[in-house]
Amino acid sequence: MPSHDESRRGLDDGASAGTDGGTRDGTAGEIPDEAGGEMADRTDGEPPRTNRRGFLKSSAAAFGAAAVSAGSAAGDRGSRYGMERSPGDPETATGERGMVSTVHPRATEAGAEVLRAGGNAVDAAVAVQFALNVVQPHSSGIGGGGFMLVYSAAEDELYAIDNRERAPLGAEPDMFLGDDGEPIPFRERHTNGKAVGVPGTLRAADAALKRFGSMELADLIDPAIDLADGCRRVTVDEALAEAIAENVEAGELGETAREVFAPGGDPLEAGDPLVQPDLADTFRLIREEGIEPFYKGEIAEDIAETVRSAEGYLDEGGSMTVEDLARYNVEITLPEHATYEGAAEEITVRTMSLPSSGGLTIGQILRLLEPFDLADAGRRSVETYHRLIEAFRLAFADRGKYMGDDAFVDVPWQGLFDAEYLDGRRATIDPNRAAETPVEPGDPWSYQPGEPYRVSPYGAGAGENDRTVHNRGQTTHFTVADVEGNLVSWTTTIEQLFGSGIMVPGRGFMLNNELTDFDAVPGGPNEVQPEKRPLSSTSPTIVFRDGEPFLTVGSPGGPTIITTVTQVLLGVAEFGMPLDAAVAEPRLYADAESDVIYEETVPEGIRRALRARGHALSGEPMSLGSVQALEVTDDGYFGVGDFRRDSSVIGL
Repeated sequence: MPSHDESRRGLDDGASAGTDGGTRDGTAGEIPDEAGGEMADRTDGEPPRTNRRGFLKSSAAAFGAAAVSAGSAAGDRGSRYGMERSPGDPETATGERGMVSTVHPRATEAGAEVLRAGGNAVDAAVAVQFALNVVQPHSSGIGGGGFMLVYSAAEDELYAIDNRERAPLGAEPDMFLGDDGEPIPFRERHTNGKAVGVPGTLRAADAALKRFGSMELADLIDPAIDLADGCRRVTVDEALAEAIAENVEAGELGETAREVFAPGGDPLEAGDPLVQPDLADTFRLIREEGIEPFYKGEIAEDIAETVRSAEGYLDEGGSMTVEDLARYNVEITLPEHATYEGAAEEITVRTMSLPSSGGLTIGQILRLLEPFDLADAGRRSVETYHRLIEAFRLAFADRGKYMGDDAFVDVPWQGLFDAEYLDGRRATIDPNRAAETPVEPGDPWSYQPGEPYRVSPYGAGAGENDRTVHNRGQTTHFTVADVEGNLVSWTTTIEQLFGSGIMVPGRGFMLNNELTDFDAVPGGPNEVQPEKRPLSSTSPTIVFRDGEPFLTVGSPGGPTIITTVTQVLLGVAEFGMPLDAAVAEPRLYADAESDVIYEETVPEGIRRALRARGHALSGEPMSLGSVQALEVTDDGYFGVGDFRRDSSVIGL
């Protein structure tokens, strides 16, 4: 592997100038050179790596439990890399005994309190999830689902907890088609009882605690109860206020939700108190009786009735019954993995398997890019951006054609990773010219051992997705680590802002609209079927280096999650960037069909050069993703929270 100085060369060269006008000329809000340019070497003078689990266990007796604030820790980390922080930098913290990184200070505090009380990372993650339901009701909650990775230090094993929503037994392949046989417009079908999948978040919290936790669910829900009923003051932040206003104006909140978030018809504004007594009562019932009422009892009855009647607000109800809720269970499996030999780090990336496309698609993108030696070109060179776009397009073309719930369809995952197949796909990348869109999928079945044993025919309209670019999803990701070395990386969602717009009357939580992640047109591997899980892009990730856990990363953002996580991983492994600098780097997104979406911080010279190569860029820039991450260091942990949304990071 190249020396650190050699692996840094490409990044520093790219900071000054790329070809075709790829200079780092300033644009509004551009990330300072310190975040992506010259940095002090990370490895000079470092002692040999110790066993991190052993270090963390021994540190418990040596260090107190006081939290390190994000602000106080950031300066130390910045000086380590010769950087100064600016308002556009990620939030950071260091900690010897634990780390919590979320999108909201109240949620981060809830997790940190659990760690201080002796709970482990899974205990803290469950407390975070309940708190987020209160403070970020538009992004996640017990009415939704997600994907969770747990690294057990005692077992030295990584587990995936799939809590993706499922279609009810009454779901039908053509349920999102209108009378004319055409797809119902997304704006109409997502605010509809048919869009609601059977929720999995609460079942995941319960299963994770029983398998990996050390505390009771009843104790971990208490902070969220205090937040919901106003015992701990919560105010509406700017992001939530904007989401409320947007959904009220669009008429996408049901009557019950409007009573909570727009009482008297006036949307709550930033700084207003956020009190949710119905949600507090629901949490109290769960504290007293566990998850049984939610999946088999009175809450389940209310959920099913609300979905079937569509709350009396929307056109059509769904088919969900109490039986659907009672049948739901999570799956605990082993995650996908892909190796990447970067110029700076050799890593093993482990993330979700199907029905999340994250693991296969991120792995395929990395494999496509690995031979290009991107570090030689530089992170902000037009060559690097061009190859990123082309690899994204190829991988998303395969994703759209071949991926779905692998309990229902056979997916050619070995073919997708076959070296000869990847060589052929990579050879289609013209180094100087953008591919014509839509990019066609390849034929990985020709490289897959055996024959497919179950696969639906690929219909011409199966990839219909009238929202891919515009629907970036409203999801939240958080990560937790403890003194024992246990790690949690959990992405949780209700899909859109406020999900389906349907709140269960008297219960205080929003219901998801995840079934719109199925293809509206039947015939492909991602068509609607009873009890099937819709394809997802969610990608909670834990990265290993030399067989040891190295860092965690994840993001919200719908399909842009895949490209966001990939770019952070490349920043660290290929370009030798510190984790916070990799999170801060300008991002872009492309799939098989869309224009290239770019952030405002992508240099104007790069945009011009990409257009000159034939890339169609979106009319306006937009923020892509919001990473919460942590790195396992020889001293403990380094936590990072993205500046693209509010972030809060506490190290212990």
